[in-house]
Amino acid sequence: MHNTTDHLTISDLLITYGGDMTSDARAPRARSNGTGGHRGVLFAMCLSLVLVVASVSALNLALPDLAVDLNASNSALTWIADGYTVALAALVLPLGALGDRIGRRKVLVTGNIIFGVAAVLAATSSSTSHLIAWRAVMGLGAAMIMPGTLSTITSAFPPERKAKGVAIWSGFAAAGAIIGMLVAGALLESWSWKSIFLTSAVTAAVCAATALLLAPETKSSVPEPIDWFGALSTALAVGTVVYGIIQGSDRGWTHPEVLVAFAVAALSLIAYAVAGLRNEHPLLDPHLFGLRGFRAGSVAILTQFMAVFGFFFVGLQFLQLILEYSPLQSAVALIPVAAIVLPTSTVTPQLVHRAGLKIVMTAGLAFLAAGMLWLSRLSTDSGYLPFLLGLCLAGIGIGLTSSTGTTAIVNSLGADQQGVASAMNDTTREVGSAVGIAIMGSVYASQYRSDLPNLAQLPSAAAETVQHSAAGGLQVASQLGPRAGGLADAVRNAFMTGFTTSMAVIAAILGAAALASLLRAPHHIEPPASETKAQRPPRTPPA
Repeated sequence: MHNTTDHLTISDLLITYGGDMTSDARAPRARSNGTGGHRGVLFAMCLSLVLVVASVSALNLALPDLAVDLNASNSALTWIADGYTVALAALVLPLGALGDRIGRRKVLVTGNIIFGVAAVLAATSSSTSHLIAWRAVMGLGAAMIMPGTLSTITSAFPPERKAKGVAIWSGFAAAGAIIGMLVAGALLESWSWKSIFLTSAVTAAVCAATALLLAPETKSSVPEPIDWFGALSTALAVGTVVYGIIQGSDRGWTHPEVLVAFAVAALSLIAYAVAGLRNEHPLLDPHLFGLRGFRAGSVAILTQFMAVFGFFFVGLQFLQLILEYSPLQSAVALIPVAAIVLPTSTVTPQLVHRAGLKIVMTAGLAFLAAGMLWLSRLSTDSGYLPFLLGLCLAGIGIGLTSSTGTTAIVNSLGADQQGVASAMNDTTREVGSAVGIAIMGSVYASQYRSDLPNLAQLPSAAAETVQHSAAGGLQVASQLGPRAGGLADAVRNAFMTGFTTSMAVIAAILGAAALASLLRAPHHIEPPASETKAQRPPRTPPA
């Protein structure tokens, strides 16, 4: 990995990349029809990236409002959050391959258009089913956008600048969630949850125009046929595993529907692996998982995003329901994460050069696990400062893990495989997000319901609302007034049981990932060409 001893701000780094975009023999077919130079490419790609990532997190601030406005249950809220991420995770690989073939900028701009139209229609939703459906279409648009953001940077930047470009991309990928919540929080101060979607639509139009003006068109120099069977099997695997997790919480883990979902997921993964080993041009070559850096980076990114977006789903409700923060106050309360993540991400390449990938990646996962474990010890009496300490630990972990995980993936493959590297990086992020929301949302929901007191004294409609969600339960307690007795306290205590249990579960998963990284991650990444040739059979001529 390229070493740099300069300590630059994000602004300085963006200015550093201000040279003209020129054709580079080391980059796969990058045509210089963008006008912004390296700085413009980085700006355009990070802007689209922030739109995609922010749309995962921003709606979490509106979950209490959605629970009341649309009478949404905890399960429906989980699907509203996860409909987007499941579609994004399921489709990002085949759409990344499509971008490699026909042009990454072309697919990215089309994705922004689809995203914007779906966002407008989501704002018109009057039921949870309609909102979930349009969120899924937004996920389709996002799956067209996201692969092109990283692969355009890695294809257009020369090798000596690529590490910094990836580090900045990683920082915005993590901080984009906070940016989205700040914007959403400000909107919710004056308008309803619908304003989040309308603002997203406008931003998507700006992203499309910016990409057209500033970014070049890039594509693989050796285009390969798209593996539609691989696309179907991986999409089916992601969708059914998330469905099984969410329904398992609602209906029980031994319910036939849940068991069938997990069986379909397992069979889909087996089918993908078997077909991929035989296919001359698989969507994602199973042989790549034999590369230690590729495998370690994938696990690190997967578990990191499980934690981050699972936390956003539950943690933002803690700020609003327990600490009684407004949506904007809740978003501002998370700013310390972004303030830590961005500088940590930019110095991580230097740390990797000095200490090695294994140590830095393991430390990142350990910091993140420590932050989640600390949060699992909070109670209804905990104020913001204990919460902040957990955030700071997690922020260090996110900065270290995101940069090292992404770098491990992209540096494990050669220049002509950067579309695959980008798509895999995006897939692990989005699968992690979808599974994290599903796991933590399901653990929280089941523990919340089981810890509620007997509600027989309440009217049946009120009792059902309390069981549906903590936000609904607190609204019922407020409406009943003195007749509610200790209902509000009971709802808050039940919420905290679900919150702390979900944090403990994800801390255990992160701890296991940190141990695996310590034992199996490589100290440094081998040169892409030699490692790839050694681990997988040649499928295409060299670039």
